[in-house]
Amino acid sequence: MSDTKENILHTALRLFARDGYEAVSVSAIAGELGMTKGALYKHYKNKRDIFDSIVERIYQMDYERAREFEVPEEVFEKAPLPYHNTSVDKINAFIKAQFRFWTEDEFGCNFRKMITLEQYRNPDMADLYQKCLAGGPVDYMEDLFHEMIEQGILSKSNPKQLALEFYAPYYLLLSIYDVSPDKEEAANLFAAHIERFMQKNIAKMSKDKE
Repeated sequence: MSDTKENILHTALRLFARDGYEAVSVSAIAGELGMTKGALYKHYKNKRDIFDSIVERIYQMDYERAREFEVPEEVFEKAPLPYHNTSVDKINAFIKAQFRFWTEDEFGCNFRKMITLEQYRNPDMADLYQKCLAGGPVDYMEDLFHEMIEQGILSKSNPKQLALEFYAPYYLLLSIYDVSPDKEEAANLFAAHIERFMQKNIAKMSKDKE
């Protein structure tokens, strides 16, 4: 039963990414799996239930990556303390893992494509797109950079501007990755961007400690 639920989840997301959430019916999902709608309803109540499970899975995976790389799991307002203890190396490793997830992981890549397709048609999708791929990550980086500036790790600067400078190439390279014939080049460009950004903005006193 667990395997069937997983198959439904992954198949539905793949269809949502290809055709758009609104265009895909429960009948289409069931047909792709070679099962009846009645059999599918034994696992999920309706299409919205499948969608909610997909979103829950994405958030769970995001929390797990944050925990793995020892960066804050919650927004600053909910849990400010972890933002005081995040190093440059941890941020570098985490953001590279995020890039790989959204570009190479099948679940992450299909989720990104789905919300990109649907953001202009569905308010819920637009909200998800902002939280996962646009305003949300910028706010997260702004809070991290603010604390790192306060601790003297980064040079004095406007944390919002730093967050925009850091995230803009990431956002652009996610889009380039999908159509690039050389996938590795996009990942290498992003890694080089992170290195240059940190070299430019790490405070002199922090460099002297290394």
